[in-house]
Amino acid sequence: MDIHEYQAKELLKRFGVNVPRGGIAYSPEQAVYRAQELSGDKCVVKAQIHSGARGKAGGVRVCSSDEEIADAASWMLGRKLVTHQTGPQGKLVGRLYVEEATDIRQEIYLGFVMDRTEERVVVVASAQGGMEIEDISANEPDSIIRSVVDPAVGMQAFQAREIAFQLGLDPSLIAQASKTITGAYKMMDQLDASMLEINPLVVTGSGEIVALDCKVSFDDNALFRHPEISELRDKSQEDARETYAGDRGLNYIGLEGEIGCIVNGAGLAMATLDMIKMAGGEPANFLDVGGGASPERVLMSFKAVLNDPNVEAVLVNIFAGINRCDWIAEGVVRAVQELDLKLPLVVRLSGTNVEEGRKILAESDLNITTAETLAEAAEKVVSAWRMAEAKNGRAA
Repeated sequence: MDIHEYQAKELLKRFGVNVPRGGIAYSPEQAVYRAQELSGDKCVVKAQIHSGARGKAGGVRVCSSDEEIADAASWMLGRKLVTHQTGPQGKLVGRLYVEEATDIRQEIYLGFVMDRTEERVVVVASAQGGMEIEDISANEPDSIIRSVVDPAVGMQAFQAREIAFQLGLDPSLIAQASKTITGAYKMMDQLDASMLEINPLVVTGSGEIVALDCKVSFDDNALFRHPEISELRDKSQEDARETYAGDRGLNYIGLEGEIGCIVNGAGLAMATLDMIKMAGGEPANFLDVGGGASPERVLMSFKAVLNDPNVEAVLVNIFAGINRCDWIAEGVVRAVQELDLKLPLVVRLSGTNVEEGRKILAESDLNITTAETLAEAAEKVVSAWRMAEAKNGRAA
């Protein structure tokens, strides 16, 4: 789960990290009022969406008058901001963060990520702040500092100081930088974050270290331990398909194709996506229906897949172990009947109670195509999709 910049900064503040003063606004008038509360010569109006590179898309503006603030707020609010991270669909701006302007003397990149290879949190830092970490890796690879944190003891003061010295900071700033690095790590550790990025972390003209921007992602599986973090979720920033499925306990990831997939097991789901592409089609989603799927859960899976208006054919691929093919078949029949499904549907069943499952499908007298193998199922669903495309007068 991602959160907004202003929410991330509030959390950082709790762990002793300096952040600029600011306030949230939902209208141009409120944005002007927030700026007046800050009582500075300049302020920064920032669109709050779950994406980086907002500045390049016009989502971050430095303003020096009430008129400029109102104009910036009017332009941003209600607009879909398109960045290289949002994709062409963009993300809707529903709130702004009005922040005091900062006198920047130096910019630093500071990130904390879960490294699967190390099986630990790794600190990634660079004296070349203000850029995406990918750009830093490409343009300034020697500037990247990596430090692995031992989970048994956490971030130690000496380790934070080493990072600060490697960043080339003035000796007078080492203690302050160490406190910032340690505080950010504690936030990530105690709140079960999976990624924390401060970019840029800046040294101000007055010699303060301040987190000027921040992105945080949380481990969804740990949110039950942090109800206060769950409350920060903004569903308007999420893929509506994934939100619908996630709220119903389904493992779903939206893709860009036309063939909807309902599969059990992550490995089989990935293999199914590959086979569809090898057959010449494009999958519309990853969906793992999970173990012990009831007919009701299968019906919910169909609803989740059909929430995507781009879906033009559906493939159900089940290898039953904990699952039972007869349960899946009952769910498929129920879904076709209740949802009045007109799209091409291919079902491949294998494993526990497979004969009973196939019998249920055969006796349903519904327009359901069956297949014996995954390769056959992929070929049949792609072929059915192409026929539907041709029938509708569109090129496949």
